[in-house]
Amino acid sequence: MNPVVRGLAPLMALVAMGTAAQTLHKPNDGIATTALEQSWAATANNSERHDLLAERPQLIWLYAGSGYDKQFNSPRGHQFAINDVTTIFRTDDGSKTASCWTCKGPGATHEMGLVGEGRFGLHTFGQMGQYMSVSVGCADCHDADGENLQVSRPHALKAMAKIKQPFAEQDRTIQGAQTCGQCHVTYYMQPEIGNGVNIPWIFGSTADDIEKYYDTRQFYDWIHPVSGAPMVKARHPEYEHWSRSAHAEMGVTCVSCHMTTKIDDKGREYTDHNIQQSWQNFEAQCSSCHESEAELKQTIADNKQQINSARAEVEQLLVKAHAEAGALRQDGVQPRDMGAALMGIRHAQWRWDFAVSSHGIHAHNSKEGLDLLAVAKRQATMARARLQLLLEQRPQLKVQYPDLSSKLSAQQAVGLDEAKMQAVKDKFLATEVNGKWPGWSF
Repeated sequence: MNPVVRGLAPLMALVAMGTAAQTLHKPNDGIATTALEQSWAATANNSERHDLLAERPQLIWLYAGSGYDKQFNSPRGHQFAINDVTTIFRTDDGSKTASCWTCKGPGATHEMGLVGEGRFGLHTFGQMGQYMSVSVGCADCHDADGENLQVSRPHALKAMAKIKQPFAEQDRTIQGAQTCGQCHVTYYMQPEIGNGVNIPWIFGSTADDIEKYYDTRQFYDWIHPVSGAPMVKARHPEYEHWSRSAHAEMGVTCVSCHMTTKIDDKGREYTDHNIQQSWQNFEAQCSSCHESEAELKQTIADNKQQINSARAEVEQLLVKAHAEAGALRQDGVQPRDMGAALMGIRHAQWRWDFAVSSHGIHAHNSKEGLDLLAVAKRQATMARARLQLLLEQRPQLKVQYPDLSSKLSAQQAVGLDEAKMQAVKDKFLATEVNGKWPGWSF
């Protein structure tokens, strides 16, 4: 039996075994037999993605040393989750922690159940790949009967309890949001539990609360190679932003907007599992509160423009702050002498990242996004002011600001060679993946 579906109910096994290879690598091959299953399989049609580093080369400089500087694409359909994490440069040659699989499909949580949550991350990405044939499947969000919702990731269950929203005590509407929120949420790899995934909500789920947690623990995801600032990475905190939105207050969830209820050819209701933009569902899902689709679209577009404008301002400040700290560092200034400035960079970039790495914040909670960026601007400005005082003491020191006019020039500024990264990935795919992992055949 396929290693992913050991112990799952027959329906889960049918969907998993029947569509594993076809929907991951040969999308939408018509295997699914019901309208609901067909809608799930149709996520393979949502294949469009964008190279965000090519569109915004400054990200390479800001994320330098984190792994996100290597490759960073816009998300696409759930059917591509396994494919994308396997082929992206960030997972390198497969030697990274298996925790990178955590949200990519039911194989991850099944294997956690076998080896233990605390030991899963001690395995490598490559070692666990053979068990990851189903990409974001039924068992991620439903129990074995397929009737009840579940949060299948243990760390997410714990996190919901931390913010006093235990899954078992929520109504089905909020449970639906939490099944999405178990993955569409920020997290980090916790070193003391074998690089297992942890959602940092000890003090709460706001940017301030999470920053307090990281600062209290003196935790950093990486040291920025230019400035030397100890950085933390925000990772798509959609659940956090939504949870403080007007929609959340009204009980309007991810499911409400992105997974509309439909009627099949036999007159039966089902939830569309082809996750889409909410515009496809305006009449069914939005019109009860919003009178005009055109007006709503314009409002969302205006929100996006405001956030993009504020984002660009903060990015310019942060790019310069890293460069200025880097010049001082090269001149022999010790981190302790730049401590306040480096913490300012850390805090400003954290808030910027908490806003802009959240997919759709202009629709989910634009006010929080703009508030975060306003604080980030003040913090980055203050950090640069502190750095300027040190620079004024060294009038001979000239800061070299990076050329970020293209992806290539930004890669050169931080010493990245895309051809070498591609060669590493190609070797891994050819020797460790192709013909060995289920569904992979080039």
